[in-house]
Amino acid sequence: MTNRNEALSPYQVELCAQLLAAPVVPAPATWRPVFDTDPYPWVPVGGLLGIGFASHPDTGDDLVMVVSNDGHGLFDARTGEKIARDRDPGPEHSTPDAVPDLSCPGLGPVAGHRVRIAGLFGGGLHTTTEDGWTLEVVSPAWPNDRVLLSTDGGLPHTGPHGERWWHIFHSRHSTLRAVGFSPSGRTLAVATSSDLSLWHRDL
Repeated sequence: MTNRNEALSPYQVELCAQLLAAPVVPAPATWRPVFDTDPYPWVPVGGLLGIGFASHPDTGDDLVMVVSNDGHGLFDARTGEKIARDRDPGPEHSTPDAVPDLSCPGLGPVAGHRVRIAGLFGGGLHTTTEDGWTLEVVSPAWPNDRVLLSTDGGLPHTGPHGERWWHIFHSRHSTLRAVGFSPSGRTLAVATSSDLSLWHRDL
């Protein structure tokens, strides 16, 4: 069997070692976990297919729409409250791949609007914020993905782990579906095939 390091440059080997050595740590205090569930700051969502962001029409607060095999749900991204649920969306609206822009009909306060969904069928979320935060997905031990949050512009990370970059999520047991910031930059989301994690900050 060929040693995987034979295909990597010395720089790549060093980078992989740096990433593998970084344990999962809490996000910096700026970012508050939304779901206060011990021992993991996430909520289970079986068969999660994708997520998308919307803004509450009255308050402007971030909302997170979740599309799963069990229907659609809408969360308040600040409190984690599930504020709307559709367990049986019509087949023409149940998954975002039914339309070219990968969107699904909104529900609750965003009913009548469509929400673009990123996940199993494609699409993407913001990976940077206007004030310099960056999200990256790396896989130094594929197929397990790691989510990195940083303020140093992204790879290669020059400072010590836990100061300007943080390994905040390790997808060991589920498939990563989507990672990103809300358009406002106030919410950070990590969605896998089995759960949803959210962090929020005040601007």
